[in-house]
Amino acid sequence: MNKQLYINEIQTLFDDVQRSKIFEDQKMMTDAVPLFPIAEINAKYEQEKKSENFDLKEFVLSNFDFLGAKVSIHREKQLPIEEHIEKLWDELTRTAYEEKGTLLKLPKPYVVPGGRFNEFFYWDSYYIMLGLQVSGRIEMMENIVENCSYLIQTVGFVPNASRTHFLSRSQPPYFSLMLDLLFETTKDENIYIKYHDTLEKEHAFWMKGFDKLENEGSSERVLKTINGDLLNRYYDAENEPRPESYLIDIEDAKNAGEEFYRNIRSGCESGWDFSSRWFADGENIQTIETLNLAEIDLNCLLWHLEKTLAKSSSLQNLTEKENYYSERAADRRQMIDKYFWDENSGTYKDYHIKKHTTTSSEHIAALYPLFLGLASEEQAKSVAEIISEKFLYQGGLVTTTKKTGQQWDLPNAWAPYQWLGFKAMKKYSFDDLAEKIKTNWCANVERVYQNTGKLMEKYNALDIETVAGGGEYPNQDGFGWTNGVYLKLKEN
Repeated sequence: MNKQLYINEIQTLFDDVQRSKIFEDQKMMTDAVPLFPIAEINAKYEQEKKSENFDLKEFVLSNFDFLGAKVSIHREKQLPIEEHIEKLWDELTRTAYEEKGTLLKLPKPYVVPGGRFNEFFYWDSYYIMLGLQVSGRIEMMENIVENCSYLIQTVGFVPNASRTHFLSRSQPPYFSLMLDLLFETTKDENIYIKYHDTLEKEHAFWMKGFDKLENEGSSERVLKTINGDLLNRYYDAENEPRPESYLIDIEDAKNAGEEFYRNIRSGCESGWDFSSRWFADGENIQTIETLNLAEIDLNCLLWHLEKTLAKSSSLQNLTEKENYYSERAADRRQMIDKYFWDENSGTYKDYHIKKHTTTSSEHIAALYPLFLGLASEEQAKSVAEIISEKFLYQGGLVTTTKKTGQQWDLPNAWAPYQWLGFKAMKKYSFDDLAEKIKTNWCANVERVYQNTGKLMEKYNALDIETVAGGGEYPNQDGFGWTNGVYLKLKEN
C-alpha cells in the first residue's frame, strides 16, 4: 500500500490553502483529488501565484476534483424512519478499488458515516454493522470485516479512516467484536480461524515495544507502571498539525504544552475528538495530555481481543498460543481492577501514568467493563447508579459531566454509548435502566427526524428541542452509527 502522503508533495500549496480559509471546512482540501500530476500542479502554482490577478480558490478548483467531498441526502417526502434508514444503506455505500488522492483503496464495498465523512471509519463500522445485521445485509457486514482484515494485513492496523493522512493512528480496536457480531449472525465458528492471523497482527500493533519497557516507561501504545504492570494508551506517531484540522491545530498550539500535536492526534485515536477527559485542567484543549493516560475503554477492548485470540487458538488446537493469550487476558483483567477502578467514586476512570492515580474526569467509557462482563455485581451496581444519576438525561446518555464546548462533552449524546449502556445494563439485569436509556435516546432521534428529516451524528441530550453542537465542525447528517444503533435498539 502506498504510504506516500500526496499532501506532503503539495505542502506549500496545501499550507497556503488551509491558512487562507478558502474552504469553510479544512477537510475539503485533504479529500481533494488532483486532476494532474502533482509536479505539474506545483510548477503551475509557483508560476501563477505571482501574477497580479491570481485567485487561489479558482486555481484549486481547476486543479483538483472535489466530487463526493460531502454526502448529501435529499428526500422528496419524509419516509417512516426505518424505511429512510434502509435507503440510506445504499446511499452511504462506496467503493474504492484504487487510490485517489488521499483515499486508500479497499477490496470490498463499505458504508461511510455520511455528511463530511465520505470514507471508511474503523469504530463507526462496528455500530453500522449492528444495523446491517437487523437489515439482513450480511454480505456488507462481511465486507466490513474483510476491509478491516485487508488493512491490518497491509498496513499493520486499521487506520482511523481510509485516508493516507490517517496512517499514523488507529481507532478503538473493535475487530474482535466485529467477529463476534458476524458469528452471532452466521453461527460459523470458522470466522475466528479465518481471521486468527489478522487478530494476532492487530494485537502486535497495540503491544509493540512492550517487552523492552522499563518501569514507568512508555513506547508508542504501551505503558509500564511504577509497579511494572503493562497498560495501553492511545497514541499517534506524528507530532505535527492534522491535515484535516490544520489551521485549528496551529491556532490551538499557541501557549500549549510540549508534544501538543501528538497529544491532539492521540485523542483522535480514541474516537473522542475532543473532550475534557483529555485535558489536564479539565477545561482547555491547550492542556491536553492524552499521552499521560492509560484508558479504561482501550484496555477493556484489548482484553476482548486477547480472549478472542485464546478462542481462535483453541479452535485450531494451538495449545501454547491459547495458554499465552489466556494468561494475557487474565493479567489484563486484574490490571483493569487494579488501575481503573476508583473506589472513592465507585466507578471506572482512566489512569494517569505520571501521577500514579486515576484521573478526575467522570466519563461514560466506564461502561466498557460492564458491557464486556468484567465488573463484579457490586461494581456494576455502583456504576449503574452513577450512570442513572449523572449521565442519563431526557435525550439519552451524555459522555461526560462537564460542559466545555467540546463535542464529546455535555450535553451531547452519541450513538455508540447508547448501545453500550443498554447492553451493559441488560448484562447485569438492570432492565429498567436499560429500557430508559433506549427509550430516551430513540425518542430523541425520532423527534429530530420528524422535525428535520435527518439522522444526525450526535444529539443534544439536555435540550431536546436543540440540535447538538460543539467541536470543530457542524453536526453531520447521515448518519452511519446512529442508523445502526437505532435499528438495533428498536429490535431489542
